[in-house]
Amino acid sequence: MLLTSAPRGTFDVLPKEVGWWHHLRGVADRTCAQYGYEEIITPAFEHTELFVRTTGETSDIVMREMYTFQDRSERSLTLRPEGTPGAGRAYLEHKLFLEKSPTRLYYFGPMFRYERPQAGRQRQFNQFGVEVFGAESYLADAEVIALGIDFLSSLGLKSLEVQLNSIGCDECRPRYRGELVSYFQTRAEGLCEDCRRRLERNPLRILDCKNEQCRAVSKGAPVTLDYLCPACSTHFEALSRVLRAEGISFEINTSLVRGLDYYTRTVFEFIYGGLGSQNAILAGGRYDGLISSLGGDAAPAVGWALGIERLVMTLEKEGVTLPESRAPSVYVIAASDTAAEGFAVARQLRREGCRAEMDLLGRGFKAQMKQADKAGARWAVFVGGDEIAKHRATVRDMKSRVQQEVEFDRVAEFIKSNDAGRSGIDG
Repeated sequence: MLLTSAPRGTFDVLPKEVGWWHHLRGVADRTCAQYGYEEIITPAFEHTELFVRTTGETSDIVMREMYTFQDRSERSLTLRPEGTPGAGRAYLEHKLFLEKSPTRLYYFGPMFRYERPQAGRQRQFNQFGVEVFGAESYLADAEVIALGIDFLSSLGLKSLEVQLNSIGCDECRPRYRGELVSYFQTRAEGLCEDCRRRLERNPLRILDCKNEQCRAVSKGAPVTLDYLCPACSTHFEALSRVLRAEGISFEINTSLVRGLDYYTRTVFEFIYGGLGSQNAILAGGRYDGLISSLGGDAAPAVGWALGIERLVMTLEKEGVTLPESRAPSVYVIAASDTAAEGFAVARQLRREGCRAEMDLLGRGFKAQMKQADKAGARWAVFVGGDEIAKHRATVRDMKSRVQQEVEFDRVAEFIKSNDAGRSGIDG
């Protein structure tokens, strides 16, 4: 049987699309370097208990979305549904807090969740995320938000809205939770089945439900900002002040919560209006209880993650185009009896920073010219019998069709000096 389709919820990134991924990665690396963040690469699977402890037994991820399996030694392992727990585990295991404080990290990688495939989110998807461990200050919250804005702005994304809220801490949240339960208990009949279950175990999640009926019921619910303790209120006000002082505009969204148990205080999302209901392209917040839930000494933390697939969709909707490669694009055209010499020319061009292709199927000159056009080459370099005899290649500008003979050892130099902004070659 031929296997001609990928599993549901997975996808292929084809050669014509992968340029976006390289571009995003390059901009992310540069932005993180400017902020002093260092890359960490964690395993694609972890002990299942890591996600149960940090994400929460009642979270949608743990209850219905994780890819969990037993290995041959009957250990329960899970393909990572998110990057933060693994980064926190590595922070503790390798005692990164002894090397730098605070510890600034970023990561790229595939994540896995069993959920209904939707726009920009598949069962295997890719995330870029940042984490700061060991900084309680509101300035750490401001820093990761600013980093996200600078990254997205560097890509050319403009139509963004930052939404901000605080969900309190272990001191003030119990009182708020009690008020929230009282409010929803008298309106439980108007909630969906999932939210009726959440009412008993994780009532804050009701505020995040996308069901229109639940959203209508939630409109009159108590808001977290009215129940913050003095420390949480001071933290949120200070963060708001520094963002405004930096010209970072934001909207306070009192319905904004995170669906994971480890979040405390600040939560935020970056919204792009052109994506419909799935319009959050970056989400994060503070999670001061994460490290202690893993058995370590309490360490404050804040960060965010974004989905690469959804970001590519957003950039395309915004009309952002992928920058062209700066490397000159060359197609080497050789006769069958000069193919070895053509191969040597192509290899030398590559060594000197050009993108060079040549025919591998023994086609004639005319067919190779068609391939050069199809490949989008800016330059064609002819290596035939006459060229070998003269020790000079014929270099053609594929835009103007003007060509010139150039010594073999100067071909790369000639192409690079004439490539930028030239429509032809001066005789």
